[in-house]
Amino acid sequence: MAELPPRTLAFRVEGPITREDLPGLCDRVCRLLGEHRAQRAVCDCSSVPADAVTVEALSRLQLGARHYGCRVELANASAELIELVEFMGLTDVFAPRTAAQP
Repeated sequence: MAELPPRTLAFRVEGPITREDLPGLCDRVCRLLGEHRAQRAVCDCSSVPADAVTVEALSRLQLGARHYGCRVELANASAELIELVEFMGLTDVFAPRTAAQP
């Protein structure tokens, strides 16, 4: 029997993100994860800047997703954001997606 594809939730994070935005952003995304019981969450990062607050927000989302047995993948992340994630030693935390990935 063929394995079913994982349930996927796609969402977009708009930027810039401030530290004051972090609790509400995490609450909203975690609520979506709880409602949809996704196994995979694809976060469109095309409009967020490459800065420490963005990486903190994405890290918090990843931590919240783990609570639901889910993993956040970064989609459309700029090269600068991916470089910052790598610089901060968080490459293994995220699964950056390229345009060629389904």
